[in-house]
Amino acid sequence: MKDEGLVVREGNKGWQEGRAKNITFIVTKDCQLACKYCYLVGKNVQERMSWEIAKAAIDFVLNREDDPDFDYPSVIWDFIGGEPFLEIDLIEKICDYIKTELFSRNHRWFNSYRFSFSTNGINYDSEKVQRFIEKNKEHLSIGITIDGTQRKHDLNRVYKNSERGSYADVARNIPLWLEQFPGAGTKVTISSADIPYICESVLHLYKLGIRQVNINCVFEDVWSEDDDKLFEDQLILLADAIIDEDLYRGYSCSFFQEHLGHPMDCVYDNQNWCGAGKMLAVDAAGNFYPCTRFAQYSLRDKEAWIIGNIRDGIDKNKLRPFLTLDRCTQSTLECVNCEVAQGCAWCQGENFDAAKTHTVFERSTAICKMHKARVRANNYYWNKLYRKLEKS
Repeated sequence: MKDEGLVVREGNKGWQEGRAKNITFIVTKDCQLACKYCYLVGKNVQERMSWEIAKAAIDFVLNREDDPDFDYPSVIWDFIGGEPFLEIDLIEKICDYIKTELFSRNHRWFNSYRFSFSTNGINYDSEKVQRFIEKNKEHLSIGITIDGTQRKHDLNRVYKNSERGSYADVARNIPLWLEQFPGAGTKVTISSADIPYICESVLHLYKLGIRQVNINCVFEDVWSEDDDKLFEDQLILLADAIIDEDLYRGYSCSFFQEHLGHPMDCVYDNQNWCGAGKMLAVDAAGNFYPCTRFAQYSLRDKEAWIIGNIRDGIDKNKLRPFLTLDRCTQSTLECVNCEVAQGCAWCQGENFDAAKTHTVFERSTAICKMHKARVRANNYYWNKLYRKLEKS
């Protein structure tokens, strides 16, 4: 039997999952931090979006209400950087214009939209950011990234041109953030160097009042020979702590999901992992991308995959490869037939960047052994939890 207080989340689905068009503004490529695991290899202070580009992008999108690619009942206006709140003045102007246009056009997205942010949290308590939040709170989704304990967070999330960690500047804003968004979760990234701090970090985040911890390994090929064993050991320690201390009743960690690690069928379980190609990202130059991971500042070895711009529109032929993407079209037979395939993630942009040729049909498998370690620990977690519940 399942305890009524048991928190079980099969992934952490976003607002209007699958029913909202995602439009991303890359408002700046600048950030206060230089996180060591960051996939944004081309951050800079020069490329900042202008109001003219932003307005043209909004008009482009809203003028396509009858376009099948924009035929969604809802919309998520996503703002990223760098650090998006460095451009709070521009963002406020963008959001004001969007609201006005949705109303004046009697658009179907009026009152069915979200403004979404993932922020490093450093200037979250600034007067301008707080004014923006108060003004738009009913339509906001804001995630602050905090990696766990100060030891883990400051290992990677350091200020640019410095080795000074940012934990103290982020942690001071967590109480305010949780007061304003009580159900908000944080995103934790795992790289090779910080594996030993996984267990203590998740428990630390719980103690800060964060009840939902979304956590994942970086997709890049950064893993050392024994990392999977160390990873599994940390997850088992975490499983023991969550179950023994009854934390499963009110907290969740995305590493533990009940249906993780099963075989998958190429007919019924053949979806692409992400929405690349269904999303639309726009940068400071007014160029469009299938998602932000295809912009140049996200790529190590490939040229940007530009699908159009605010002046000429979208070239549907450049989007065509994304329409046929699914699990089987980009996976090796080993991945397709894997006994623990369920829940094994990939990033379409990383697939493209790591591929030997100019293709999105070559799946990167750098996290294969880490996924298998996660499955073993996940099995341990659920076996232990249900044994405990059966005795209660």
